Amino acid sequence: MLPYLSPEAPFAILLMLAAAAMIFKPLRAWRRSLVNTGVFFAACLVGDLLAGLLDGLLAPTALRWLRELAVFGEGLAVIRYAGLALFEVVLPRLRMHISGILADILVIVGYIAWGFLRLNLAGVEFTHLFATSAVLTAVLAISMQDTLGNLLGGLALQMDNSLEIGDWIEIGDVSGKVSDIQWRYTAIVTRNGERVVIPNSQLMKNRYVVVCNPRQAVPQQRRLIDFNVDLSVPPARVTRAVLDDIQTARIANVSLSPAPICLLHAFGDGYAQYQLRYWLIDPGPDDITDSDVRHHVLASLQREGIRLAVGDQTIHLVQENKAHREEVRNRELKRRVGAISRIDLFARLSEAEQEDLARRLINAPFARGDVLFRQGDVAHWLYIIASGEAEAWWTPPDGGPQRLIDTRGPGNVFGELGLMTGAPRRSTVVAITDVEAYRLDKASLEHILRARPELAEGISVILEKRRLRFAALEQGHADGSLDQRSSVRADASALGKKIREFFGL
Repeated sequence: MLPYLSPEAPFAILLMLAAAAMIFKPLRAWRRSLVNTGVFFAACLVGDLLAGLLDGLLAPTALRWLRELAVFGEGLAVIRYAGLALFEVVLPRLRMHISGILADILVIVGYIAWGFLRLNLAGVEFTHLFATSAVLTAVLAISMQDTLGNLLGGLALQMDNSLEIGDWIEIGDVSGKVSDIQWRYTAIVTRNGERVVIPNSQLMKNRYVVVCNPRQAVPQQRRLIDFNVDLSVPPARVTRAVLDDIQTARIANVSLSPAPICLLHAFGDGYAQYQLRYWLIDPGPDDITDSDVRHHVLASLQREGIRLAVGDQTIHLVQENKAHREEVRNRELKRRVGAISRIDLFARLSEAEQEDLARRLINAPFARGDVLFRQGDVAHWLYIIASGEAEAWWTPPDGGPQRLIDTRGPGNVFGELGLMTGAPRRSTVVAITDVEAYRLDKASLEHILRARPELAEGISVILEKRRLRFAALEQGHADGSLDQRSSVRADASALGKKIREFFGL
């Protein structure tokens, strides 16, 4: 007992001091509010003390109500400090988190319970009070529908965790980061720094999109970058050039997991539309990151000599187009000559003959899974692989399961034996990656052989080795003995004769 104070005052002082010791250091951001509550508690203690000091000087009824109000105020301050200590300090240290609105509701319930307790101790009759409060509640519920809707909406948002502070959301034409969720509203900060206040009832009634939140399996936002390239450029070349750059460059705010992808998205008037899809780590600087990614896309295409396409209706300067086309043709011709020079079939050709043959090649790209030709087809051309890989599969005559007999990549050919001899295709060839290839038909090869008939002999030796290897693989045997090499010479002579007859040399 303290002189002139109520019996409840010592307990209130002890609880306030204990709670203050727990919350003042961890809740520095709340310091001003905590001080205000402390001042309010001190004022209530003064009122409690005055009620004791003025005992006998004023009317007992007035002093009793002064003391009751003072004790009630002391209790409110204690409940507030105790609520902050429990919900903001103790539970977080125990790794238990509840929504801010729920914590506020529990504190308010404490206020109401404390008020009813003090009224009961003061001798107030609750029967008439409840009857009157029921009518007032009905009137308030009707007149405050929007306010109650906002309140319940805010409570529902925090209870089901569908929206939390730090989430990026889009609602209508507004997009931003959630900065606060209050009883009446939710505040978001847009990328322009504007603070937009949205009533909670509107969030409950309308659809909103959570663009990014840390609770998702993939907490980033996917972005789309469209660009157009001329139809003459193989898609595999475009996607490889772009992805090689984006996946290896250190671009700020671009996530490599999930990995970026580049797709052939659509076709336009004279161009193919591609779409690069990548993931943002932070949705805030989205336009800046998009700009950085576009810089890399443009640079990667320019390094490969690929220009961004425009619609056919755009007017170009003739001189610039002519120079560009000549540059592209020379670059493509050099690329074809490089592909031919790596192939042993054409190793005996002179540089001029290789260049002449390169001019006769036809571009033939294949997407992964495409069939270059099928077993048993009539051979009209062979394929020179410039990039990518393809597999040759042989199907036994009895219809048994297919066998993988060969895998070839850049610097190799498929279909040479059929083109040289007119024999049907001996296997089915399937692209296992995107393949850039060149097609060579019989007429183009015949032009070279008529000028250099002796090339048929060298080609026949190479083809016979491949034929024997092919046959050995079909039968499941390995070759390489001296007897087999002697038979190669005899068969090569016969094969050379067959080639000359097929081409009419």
